[in-house]
Amino acid sequence: MANETAAAGSTVPAEVGDPAKTPDAIGGGQTETTGHVPQASFAALFVGSIGVVYGDIGTSPLYAFREALGGALGHPTQPLAAIPRETVLGVLSLILWALIILVTIKYVLILLRADNEGEGGTLTLMALAQKALGRGRTSIVVMGVIGAALFYGDAAITPAISVLSALEGLKLVTPVFNPYILPITTVVIVLFFAVQSHGTAHVARFFGPIMMTWFICIGLAGLIHIRDDFGVFWAFNPVHGVHFLLTHGTLGLVALGAVFLAVSGCEALFADLGHFGRRPIQNAWLGVVFPSLTLNYLGQGAMVLADPSTVQNPFFLLVPSWGLLPMVILATMATIIASQAVLTGAFSLSRQAIQLGLLPRLKVMYTSEEHAGQIYLPFINWMLLVAVLLLVLSFKSSSHLASAYGIAVSGTMVVTSIMAFVVIRHVWKWSLLATAGVIVPFLVIEWVFLSANLLKLLEGGWVPLLFGGSIMFLMLTWRLGTRILADKTRRIEVPLADLMKSFEKRPPHRVPGTAVFLTSEHAYAPASLLHNLKHNKVLHENNVFLAVKSVGLPRVPDAQRISYEKLNDSFSKLVIKFGYMETPHVPKALIACKKVGIKFDMMSTSFFLSRRHLKASGKLGMPLWQDYVFIGMAVNANSATDYFHLPTGRVVEVGTQVTI
Repeated sequence: MANETAAAGSTVPAEVGDPAKTPDAIGGGQTETTGHVPQASFAALFVGSIGVVYGDIGTSPLYAFREALGGALGHPTQPLAAIPRETVLGVLSLILWALIILVTIKYVLILLRADNEGEGGTLTLMALAQKALGRGRTSIVVMGVIGAALFYGDAAITPAISVLSALEGLKLVTPVFNPYILPITTVVIVLFFAVQSHGTAHVARFFGPIMMTWFICIGLAGLIHIRDDFGVFWAFNPVHGVHFLLTHGTLGLVALGAVFLAVSGCEALFADLGHFGRRPIQNAWLGVVFPSLTLNYLGQGAMVLADPSTVQNPFFLLVPSWGLLPMVILATMATIIASQAVLTGAFSLSRQAIQLGLLPRLKVMYTSEEHAGQIYLPFINWMLLVAVLLLVLSFKSSSHLASAYGIAVSGTMVVTSIMAFVVIRHVWKWSLLATAGVIVPFLVIEWVFLSANLLKLLEGGWVPLLFGGSIMFLMLTWRLGTRILADKTRRIEVPLADLMKSFEKRPPHRVPGTAVFLTSEHAYAPASLLHNLKHNKVLHENNVFLAVKSVGLPRVPDAQRISYEKLNDSFSKLVIKFGYMETPHVPKALIACKKVGIKFDMMSTSFFLSRRHLKASGKLGMPLWQDYVFIGMAVNANSATDYFHLPTGRVVEVGTQVTI
C-alpha cells in the first residue's frame, strides 16, 4: 500500500532517470562531447592506446609463460636437469596462436568493427543486440550482466597479480627483499587506490611513453635470447600446440588454463574503442604490442631450452644482472599502468551500468576538465581496493593468484562472442551460415579455455566467480526491484489528462514562477505535483513535466537532445535525451533550450522531486531478504539532485511511502 509520508526511513529518489519507473528512462555521460573519437593526432592516439589499452595484456609475459610451462611440468619444486623440447614448443605454440586467433583476429580485426556510434565494450554490445532483436531482451540483458560482472572479477585480480609478479623480481636482485615483497605490494596497491580521487590527467600523459619503453625493452630482452635456440620459431607451427594437448592429458588442460593468462586484457581493446578509435588501436597492436610480446615469449622459450634452471622466473632472467633492478622498477610502473587501465574500465562500466538501469545511482566525480572520460566512483574504488587486498593477503604470491585468474576473462570472452553473434547476424545482416562460420570457431576455442580454467576452481578459481556472482546478483536485484516498484507505483498514479480536466473545473491558486516536475512517464501526473497541490494548495504560472531519457546511442547529437510540447497556457512537456556514455546535466540542457526558443530563468524555477520511502513485504516478486537488499541499495544511491546536477537551492522533495 502506498501512502503519503514525511517520516524517515528507507528512501529512493524517484520520478526521473529512475528505472523503477521505466528501464529506458535513464540518463548518462558527457553533454559536451558529441564526437566518438577525441580530436587528436594519429600519433598521439597511437601512443595513448599503447599506454591505456594494452597495459593488462602487455604485462602478461611476467607470469603467463612461467605458469603455463610450470603447469605442463606439474609445477616441480626442484630445478629440472632437462625439459622436454616438445613441451616448451607446445606451450609456446598455444600462447602464440591464442594471441593470433583471439586477440588479432577476433578483437582487433572483427570486434573493433562491432561498435555503437564509435563506442565499444560489453554493455555496448548488449545495447546493440537489444536494439537489433527488439524482443527477447531479458536474455540479452542477462548476458550483458554476466559479462559486466565477470569484468569486475578481472578488475580485482589484475592489480593483485600484476603488481605482485613485478615486485617478486626483487627476490632475484637480492634474497634480502624476500620478506618485504608482500608488505611493499600492499603499500603500492593502497597508494594506487588512494590517489584515484585526484584523477589521472597528469599521470595519463606518461602512460604511453612508459608502456612504449616497456614493450621495446621486453622485445629486445626476448630477441637477445632467441639466439639461445633458434628452434623456438617452430612454435609458429600449430601442430606443436595440438600435439601437446593430445599427449599431456590433464596436465595439458592445466597448462591451457595458464596459457589463457597471455590474452588477459582483450576486453580493453573493445572497451576503449571510443577513446582512441579503431585504427590507432589496430596499428598499435600490429606494429608494436604483438611483435614485442612474440619476441619476449620466444626469448623465454629459447632461454629455458638452453638452461632449464631458468624456468623458475624466465621473464626476469632474460635480463642481465646489471639491468635487473631497472627492469623490476619498469615492470612495477607497467603493472600500475595496467591496473589503472582496468580500474578506469571498471569506473566507465559502472557508469554505463547505472545509466542502463543495472545499478543504483552512485556518486560520480569528474577528475579532469579536459578529458570527459576521466571519472572516479568512490564506492567502486574502495570496493575494489578491499577485494584486491584480500586477494594479495590470501594468496601471497603471483603463482597462487594465477589459479584464480582466467575464469573471469574466459567467461567474459564467451559472453562477448554470443552477443557478437547476435550483432553480426541482425545488425550487420550476415547470413546465418556466414555468422556461424566466423563466431562459432571462437566460441569453441573459448569454451575449451573456460573448461581448462574451471579445473582451477578449487585452487582459487572460485574467487572471481564469487565476486562476479555477487555483482551479478546485485544488478539483477536492482533491475527486478525497480520493475516491481514501477508496477506498484503506476497502479496509484493519476492520468495527466484527467488531472488537467479537473483544473478547468476547479482552478487552484496560482503563484508566479516556473515549476519543473521531474517524471519518467508523461501519461501520468508526477507524485510531486499531486503532493504540492495537496499540501501547498498552489500551482505555478508555468509548469513543465520534464523526463530525462536514455537512448541506445553512446551520445545524443545536440539537435536531437530536446523535445518540447506545449499542452496549454500553463502546462508543457519536455524530454531531454542523453546517451548511455553521457552524464545527465539537466541545468545545462535547460539553458541549451534557448536555441529552440524555450527560456528558463533558474532564479525563478523550482524543481520538484518525489522521494520514495520503501518498506519490505516479500509479497510482490522477491523474497523478503532480497527486498531488504534492494532497499539497502536504494538507501545508498546518490540523490537525484546530485545525479542530475540540480541547483540544491531550487529543489523541493516530497516523500511517499511504498511497500514492495
